[in-house]
Amino acid sequence: MDVSYVTRLSEWELARFKYPNVHEVRERIRQNNDGSQPLEPNMRLSQVVLEPVFREILDASPLVDIRFGWAFEGFAEDDEGVTVTALEVETGIRHTLRCQLLAGCDGGGSLVRKGLGLELEGEFDFARFYMVHFRSQDKQFLQKFGLAWHYHSPTGATLIAQDDKEMWTVQHFLRPGTDEQSIDPKQLVYRGLGREFDMEILQANPWSPHAVVATGCGRGRVWLAGDSVHQVILTGGYGMNTGIGDAVDLGWKFAAVLQGWGGPGLLESIEAERRPIAKFAADYSRKNMEVGRRVSQNYDPAIHEDSEAGAEARAKLSKLIYSVGNAKNEALGVELGGRYRESPIIFHEPNEPDWDHVRFVPSTWPGVRSPHVFLENGDAIFDLLGSGFTLVRFTDADVDGFLKAAEARGLPLKLLDVRDSNAHRIYERDLVLIRPDHYVAWRGNSMPSDPLAVIDQVRGAGRGASIDTETT
Repeated sequence: MDVSYVTRLSEWELARFKYPNVHEVRERIRQNNDGSQPLEPNMRLSQVVLEPVFREILDASPLVDIRFGWAFEGFAEDDEGVTVTALEVETGIRHTLRCQLLAGCDGGGSLVRKGLGLELEGEFDFARFYMVHFRSQDKQFLQKFGLAWHYHSPTGATLIAQDDKEMWTVQHFLRPGTDEQSIDPKQLVYRGLGREFDMEILQANPWSPHAVVATGCGRGRVWLAGDSVHQVILTGGYGMNTGIGDAVDLGWKFAAVLQGWGGPGLLESIEAERRPIAKFAADYSRKNMEVGRRVSQNYDPAIHEDSEAGAEARAKLSKLIYSVGNAKNEALGVELGGRYRESPIIFHEPNEPDWDHVRFVPSTWPGVRSPHVFLENGDAIFDLLGSGFTLVRFTDADVDGFLKAAEARGLPLKLLDVRDSNAHRIYERDLVLIRPDHYVAWRGNSMPSDPLAVIDQVRGAGRGASIDTETT
């Protein structure tokens, strides 16, 4: 997981940010059982590796029908559902498909977003890069300074190790006015890394990152997830995280509507919850990119010299790199700490805790993600939560009113009894209501005066009832 800065890969290393491997992180999580850690370690996983795994899982599911070679063309919504038009490309035959709800996960050029009349706002073409994805087994050169995930050079080249064996990617910053048509991908890589070596190019093309968010997340029976609703700069890796968050949000809310317990306002909460998260991810990725630009702006060609002046230039740049840090690969507070401040289906409280964008500070303030904690018997509390809502109870409080209210509305609610002083301290209240996506919807030290009103609000059917907050 290390991130290294080099003058060029063939020359000197300027700085290295060392990070533990997966096994070491897993042990750290065990040793720091204070709610500040995720349940699972972060891992390096290339998209070209991840997508085939997803396909294998989906192929094995009886609930999924994957249709490769089909192209989505458009949709029409009515009071009863959505009609989708799709083209079977090989045969040229058009098909109509009928669904109750439609999720537009169709990327940056989303036809679903355009069909909704939504636009993208923000900063387009933030920079220009040339990507070269290649195969090489010259590890003696490509791992000259040891294993690392990223090798950054202030010349504009970044080498990314995809599997530590033979798959690599170079992202090379292009200065304004570069003639992209005349670029020789191999020579670009050779110049950026410092010398020629054996390589097989698999893909090479220019591209531009954007920091943009759609003017809306959807409406009615049609909603968006992933790049169709937001596109962020690659610095920090927030695009995939945010997209998965969208998918989880749409997933449980779609299920609630299809199963009959989701209220009329549940889908509308997607906009209030996910759009602020998307805007924050786009803004923070832009902030991370500015850090990289600061390093590049202080590039001095003398760093390549094997001389006293070169050594001084390298020392100066190294000091700058360490001073600006590497928060883009350390921002657990960004990755886990997103908050639903304006959600209509959460019982908000005043006195919002501070949000540290680097460290994840555990809390059960409604609207934040519930913290991971191991119980005394070794179980992870996340592994004990239900697939629907979960009411975590740390005392012997009578919660029959909650259970009956949920049953009356058909809302799936699991009662999880926990008698663990450490977990109780981290979870801050005697009763904590956790949603299917692990976000806290309500908490208190005793039952609310009207548990049915709580159940109605968290399922998107709020009755406008006044809920007492004295116990929260």
